Amino acid sequence: MTVAVPDTLDEALSPQWLTSALQPRFPGIEVTSATLGPIVDRVSTNARFTIECTSGIPEGLSPDLCVKGYFNEEGRTTRAAGEPEACFYRDLRDHIGARTLRSHYADFDPDTRHGVVITEDIVSQNSIFLDAASSYTADQVAESLGEFAKLHAATWGKQNWGHQQWLAPRLTGAIRAMGTEEITARIDRNFHGPNGIRVPDEMKDAPRLLSAYLGLVDALASEYETSDWCVIHGDAHVGNIYLDGQSRPSLVDWQLVQRGMWYMDVGTHIATALTPEERRRTEDDLLAHYLDCLASQGIEPPPFDSGRRALRRGMVRGLYLWGITVKVEPRLIEILLHRLSTAVADHDALSTELFSTPC
Repeated sequence: MTVAVPDTLDEALSPQWLTSALQPRFPGIEVTSATLGPIVDRVSTNARFTIECTSGIPEGLSPDLCVKGYFNEEGRTTRAAGEPEACFYRDLRDHIGARTLRSHYADFDPDTRHGVVITEDIVSQNSIFLDAASSYTADQVAESLGEFAKLHAATWGKQNWGHQQWLAPRLTGAIRAMGTEEITARIDRNFHGPNGIRVPDEMKDAPRLLSAYLGLVDALASEYETSDWCVIHGDAHVGNIYLDGQSRPSLVDWQLVQRGMWYMDVGTHIATALTPEERRRTEDDLLAHYLDCLASQGIEPPPFDSGRRALRRGMVRGLYLWGITVKVEPRLIEILLHRLSTAVADHDALSTELFSTPC
């Protein structure tokens, strides 16, 4: 850590701190003011701002920036969630070749684990952040799967990423923090409340979903010993995609980046990005496209049949994550629970057999 991680948003937007934070990338910069723009303040805080500098804005730096940190009262209790994302931008981002935000500062505090990132403000560059209600076609899904394939291929079995603690698998973090009873109750409330109005009746079984998910966690632990893992995004739903200024799908929000298996991203992404009807029509072609993308990156992909079986596991991962989600607009939770639960039902993906035998 070369520059102290800011504790408050006011500190992060102070000209003195910004000057220190940006100087390693832009030697000689002197920020004179930062004008705050729109803020998205949930658990993390995302604040857009515009800077002015003594000698003008350096080449390669936009005056329109965004800072992400855990500055509010709720965020302070979960500050460690920012560490992996900060490490991703600091240490890994430039090695993967996938389209994502460009950061100008990224680090975490070793005592509080608070991670803070400054990126370009892509909204000012006509980029569009997606959510579950956005129109997103199968052709666009194929493009975003190509970006996930770049991430996976760049880290496929690479032991230099195998010893990074910030990439340790974190599939049961919420369960450890809240306990199985609270997790089960949260899923049950989602499934049987307004958010679950389109969840198939046979899927409204919170204990069964949690049991299947724990079976998935156990299966993954075995796979790490026998198969090539890679670094995964970890939360590959459609709301973590943005379209850049050229309308190209790009990846964002790296809080759950970790070592894992490719299908955790691919299954979640396909099941969340498309309506059930479009997914049913295109999922085999999209899987084949993803496997071809891996091959084009020099990775020997798994056979299609085993890949199709593995895809179901990634759908279970997505359903679990959205089953426990509460701090998102209800209309978006409802859409994604419908899509994911329908996909899991279509594939009978809560079957214990899926996790008891290798893919």
